[in-house]
Amino acid sequence: MVGIVMVSHSKTLAEGVVELARLVAGECPMAAAGGLEDGSFGTSYEKIEAAIDSVYSDDGVIVIMDMGSSCMTTEMVIENMEGKRVEMVDCPMVEGAVAAAAESEGGASLDEVKQAAMEAAGEAKF
Repeated sequence: MVGIVMVSHSKTLAEGVVELARLVAGECPMAAAGGLEDGSFGTSYEKIEAAIDSVYSDDGVIVIMDMGSSCMTTEMVIENMEGKRVEMVDCPMVEGAVAAAAESEGGASLDEVKQAAMEAAGEAKF
């Protein structure tokens, strides 16, 4: 299964999105990388790297970020993971995570999981 990593400046936000996505796809490998090591707001290279490694398989990993430096830090981590199938996805954090998790658990490929997350941007909430 394709792994999913949620990266946020907030530990609570990243963990909450993973918790919500697990309601839809409890078997999908997911990890949260939120906040800094001391619990404050920010993004941590080490936390992102560890989260990716924790859900990595040959199927690959997508990473969904909240904004700003979470994107830049994730990009640096991925650049240093030569040979691994890890891709960033520009999508709504919650909707993208839920859609991606459902696709992954259904056996979709990395490209299909990434596409499902991106298409979540066009879904109406009501």
